[in-house]
Amino acid sequence: MSNRVTIKSIAQDLGISHMTVSRALSNNPKVRENTRKAVIKHAQELGYVKSVAATTMRGDQTTIVGLLLPNLVNEFYARFANSLAKYIEAHGLQLIIHLTNDDINKERESILKLREIQAYAVVMVPAPGLLGDEKKYLKDLQIIQLIRKRELRVPSREALVDDTGAIVQAVQHLASQGHTRIAYIGGEKSLSSGYSRMSAFITGMAAARLVPNTDEIVTDTPSFLMGHQSVQAIIDDGNVTAIICGGFEISNGALNGCLERGVHLPGDIAFVGYGDPSYYRWMSGGISTIKIEVDSLAAKTTELLTQRGTANKNGFAQQLLMAELVIRQSSLATDKLKQVE
Repeated sequence: MSNRVTIKSIAQDLGISHMTVSRALSNNPKVRENTRKAVIKHAQELGYVKSVAATTMRGDQTTIVGLLLPNLVNEFYARFANSLAKYIEAHGLQLIIHLTNDDINKERESILKLREIQAYAVVMVPAPGLLGDEKKYLKDLQIIQLIRKRELRVPSREALVDDTGAIVQAVQHLASQGHTRIAYIGGEKSLSSGYSRMSAFITGMAAARLVPNTDEIVTDTPSFLMGHQSVQAIIDDGNVTAIICGGFEISNGALNGCLERGVHLPGDIAFVGYGDPSYYRWMSGGISTIKIEVDSLAAKTTELLTQRGTANKNGFAQQLLMAELVIRQSSLATDKLKQVE
């Protein structure tokens, strides 16, 4: 005989109907409070686990939210996942994380797995590329695109970052320090974020009356290695005096490449990163960066997950978070270091 705890076994123990137990475990308001508490207490004592399959067969909605991230090595993504988990927990939702490594096929596999367990919604940093059958496996899911977006062929919501102003300010700041040869390292132009950040850099150069050298605008699939290799090629060229990064992992890789080559910031090259991991505050006296408030982005994402009726006529709704340029020592001319906050 099976010792598995079920709704029927709980009902038999308590001498009530299995429908009452089911309603109590689903917080149905029709169940008396003392009965609900007794059912929940007994279920917890027995180690009862709610069946997702049974939940969906009854037509009830699950509480699972999938979060698809490129990786968790990046401190920004790890902090975002932690913040989002705390925010949605207050709404009775639970987070399941999948890592895609920016591989669109892994993204597809992750979404299919989340559909198998009847996920309520998917929050995703979309990978580059296009599969063509997305309409089939994304249907009936609430999709929220995070930080960047791509054409999904189904309605989606968006929690995005407006960093164009901060990037323009970064160029103008470096120009004010006397730099005329400024390089940019960012994500590939096929990504919405990659294109908009590169465009902001070019706009900033024009505003500063500088002409960017096309060889000094480097874009590719964003990764630590891409940032590392790109910055070392720029260092070897020897013409650039300042660098702006347009991505989290790109920035970390570029910093690592500078350190490996013994480059002094800002003595040899002025540097503006992207994102604001904890070590940026002390490395090289402080790394100037384009900062995104992780907690605020998680809060805005939670709004999209929990609010109803916010989509426009095309089924889209959007939350925008403004990025901020934080100036520290790594981008200041050596004779202006004393101006650091």
